[in-house]
Amino acid sequence: MSVAPGYPTPQHERATEAVTGFFAEQPETDAVLLTCSLARGVGVPSSCVDIAVLVAPDVLAARGDDLNRRWREFYGSDAVFADLHALEGYTHVDLDLHSGEFTPGPGSIDVPDEFELEIGNLVAYAAPLYERNDRFQRLRERWLPYYDDGLRSERLAKAMRDARNNLDHIPSFVERGLYFQAFSRLYIAYREFLWALFIVRRIYPIAYDKWIQQQVVEILGMPELYAEMVGILEIERLESDELVEKVAPVHRWLDDYCTI
Repeated sequence: MSVAPGYPTPQHERATEAVTGFFAEQPETDAVLLTCSLARGVGVPSSCVDIAVLVAPDVLAARGDDLNRRWREFYGSDAVFADLHALEGYTHVDLDLHSGEFTPGPGSIDVPDEFELEIGNLVAYAAPLYERNDRFQRLRERWLPYYDDGLRSERLAKAMRDARNNLDHIPSFVERGLYFQAFSRLYIAYREFLWALFIVRRIYPIAYDKWIQQQVVEILGMPELYAEMVGILEIERLESDELVEKVAPVHRWLDDYCTI
């Protein structure tokens, strides 16, 4: 997927330029990266300006708090950010000081961890706005096009195991009248299916709870699957066996699309 940065309003562009200029002057900065919707050119006036600032791990540990303090002072004093806030009630700069280190988390059956999401949004789909050195390029060399097959097999096995665990609990929750819990398990399994789907295809995801059509249809090139996926979360009557009927199709997706 190509990265084509775009700004939905002049306020977004001016805010981005202000952030870039500020961090370009800070000695701790290795690179300033535009991420998420603006980096992909799909932002709207209510979109936040998402930016990651790469800082070496040892520098971040030693001076990260001070760098963040300087940023907060600048953010609170420059009128360009007030102009951005005035667009929509929640429009702001969402900034992350990041070490550039990506480590798989222990995770749980409740939600996929953010390992692949972080690499996707901070490396694969990020647009560099400023680079003091080759740190960002070295990250791209390290993580693209994908991580090694040994880790991939481990991650895929966990995603499949967690998804099936959640699916297998749905019938008993419905039988006990715990319909909201059953729906929660279905939704989590749905996200874990997406997690596995991207791993098996060696493609980094953007998110598991938004941009689903763009990811499945455009990035993965699977429009027929997307048409099926929409229906899985459409519930006509929650307090019924309808949730149980959703279990088998997701198991089938795991069998058909997520095995190596």
